[in-house]
Amino acid sequence: MTSRYLAIDLGAESGRVMLGTLDDGRLALEELSRFSNTPIRDGDRMYWNIPSLLDGIRAGLAKAGALGQPFTSVSTCAWGVDYVLLDDAGEIIEPVFHYRDPRTSDGEKAALARVDWPTLFAETGIQYMMLNTSIQLCAEPPARLAKATRLLTIADAINHLLCGVAKIEVSMASTTQLYNPRLANWSDTLIDALSLPRTLFPEVVDSGTALGPLKPGLATENGLAGLNVVASLSHDTASAVAAVPAGDERWAYISSGTWSLMGLELPEPILTDACRELNFTNEIGHGGSIRLLKNIVGLWLVQECRRAWAAQGDDYSYADLAEQAAAAEPWHSVINPSDPRFLSPDKMPQRIAEACRETGEPVPETPGAIVRCALESLALLYARTLRESEQLVGWRADTVHIVGGGSRNALLNQLTADAANVCVLAGPTEATASGNILAQAIAAGAVENLAEARQIVRNSFDTTRYEPNPLDAIEAARTRFNKL
Repeated sequence: MTSRYLAIDLGAESGRVMLGTLDDGRLALEELSRFSNTPIRDGDRMYWNIPSLLDGIRAGLAKAGALGQPFTSVSTCAWGVDYVLLDDAGEIIEPVFHYRDPRTSDGEKAALARVDWPTLFAETGIQYMMLNTSIQLCAEPPARLAKATRLLTIADAINHLLCGVAKIEVSMASTTQLYNPRLANWSDTLIDALSLPRTLFPEVVDSGTALGPLKPGLATENGLAGLNVVASLSHDTASAVAAVPAGDERWAYISSGTWSLMGLELPEPILTDACRELNFTNEIGHGGSIRLLKNIVGLWLVQECRRAWAAQGDDYSYADLAEQAAAAEPWHSVINPSDPRFLSPDKMPQRIAEACRETGEPVPETPGAIVRCALESLALLYARTLRESEQLVGWRADTVHIVGGGSRNALLNQLTADAANVCVLAGPTEATASGNILAQAIAAGAVENLAEARQIVRNSFDTTRYEPNPLDAIEAARTRFNKL
């Protein structure tokens, strides 16, 4: 039996409305619309343009309605940590802050003055990052919090705007550093300690929860009467990991894009001192599974380099940069991608050069050398992260699955296999949309469980295998990298 679903997939650079058709154990995807996600810049301040995103979503829904086909449901997934505040009329209180807004520095100071880091981790199992929701809320002016009646994360806010129901799906709630996975609810301990209004935080629902029908006005406008809105997996990484085409092997994953989310899927969280000291996070996935992972800066380094060069008149495509990087001298320069300087936008080539200069590394001087330095450094960081996660669980991964847009980067995939000395399977690129849709299909009863969903992914999408090629040059670079 054929069933169709709509996925609204919002990323840091763009958003899409995707059609997923499930038929005879295979999933076919079609992009109905794509729209840019361009933050509003006001000096060094950064905000999300939610009205622009809604315009893009409406256009995609209109295209879906024009197809004249029945759809089972629609669901939104997006990046974590950011949120909207709603007033008592249910309207968004502007601005909607971007996680790269510099206010997080003040938020960090305020948060740590109220709660120490061991308590933050013990309550939530979430890694320490300046951009966490808990930190951002501590940077909020009291007047804004007093005006707000509800907090929703980005994907859950879009679901709310589609159907009028304000709830947060558990995979997204778990990213906020305000949710206790052992209690399966918000951490009243942290909310009280951080002096946040408890009334801001709505009900947390399981993945696959039906929220309600599309608002009548939207349904009429787009020809989608009877379309149900589902909270499938609101966090994009949870969606991507649900679509990892893994079988019975022991495996790790990298959801590769602007950020790289790397880790293991486990049945229970790890809330030990060792986990806290290694700064891993325990986020919730489909069916209550745990994603033990680290957030790594990812292809943001290359994206920002490309943007800087384009501003100077050198408009390289990603394919151009990949070709130049492949031709550059291997394992020549390394940086620490986790250096906080790389979190900020602008001047990324100069930041990479400065980091090399400060640590005595050869300074890469061409675009190809700079990109190669970034990719090799990411591969070394992936390798170290894999070893640390294996140390926490006491077993070795047989395979690293790389999914998402970054899985198209053949050079980075091979460098990862080489640096980690492990087989890499790359694909599918559309893991986030696939996981979103398959979670909806599980909720609808069209797919039995996550194991069947992953079999559907294996049936539907090709993967590319990368075997490791250990080299002495890698070990020399690793030694330098470990000193950074």
